[in-house]
Amino acid sequence: MLINVKILENKVIAKDVFEIRFPKIFSFQAGQVIDLIADGSPSRIYSIACGEEDDYLAILFDVKTDGKVTPILGKMTKGDKVSISKPYGNFTCTTEAACWIASGTGIAPFYSMFRSGLALSKTLIHGGRKISSFYYQNDFLPVLGKNYVRCCSQEKGEGLFEGRLTEYIKNLEFLPPTQKYYLCGSAEMVIEVREILISRNIPFSNILAEIYF
Repeated sequence: MLINVKILENKVIAKDVFEIRFPKIFSFQAGQVIDLIADGSPSRIYSIACGEEDDYLAILFDVKTDGKVTPILGKMTKGDKVSISKPYGNFTCTTEAACWIASGTGIAPFYSMFRSGLALSKTLIHGGRKISSFYYQNDFLPVLGKNYVRCCSQEKGEGLFEGRLTEYIKNLEFLPPTQKYYLCGSAEMVIEVREILISRNIPFSNILAEIYF
């Protein structure tokens, strides 16, 4: 069942990238998703991009020019209505050591986990084309420090790994086989990283994935 909610804020994060906030009408677990319909659009799935204790619900998205939902969402303003489902999903994390791997807006569930107090003993690897692709980096950097790795494929900058995140992971000398690896992003990235991890003797059961279409 979907419930109508009014938008509290539609904030520009980067060029064609937005964070929409709604009233928090449901509790949720960091890493979960919601179904969303905007102005009669088809239903789409979005990861929640806020902390469990925040007083709002948020999603992060980039506008796809050929999309059926994001061009509508990108134009919405405070007070406009969308329909959302109750949060669901099992892409959730505990306090134990783990590696979070994201590309683009696939950072959303990890930001939710971060804001929910799950950053301890975590490494975050985020891939993006440009420096502006590292959404929420100003929150991650002071807390995660050297455990926050930004892999930039098209621009150079201080503290960045210059190249794709798959290159970075391939060049790592050691990948702990007993910890869990959480992957969120495009199908291409998830498949490629999963293959790299398996080739490095990471058990398939320790690789959890969420694909962004």
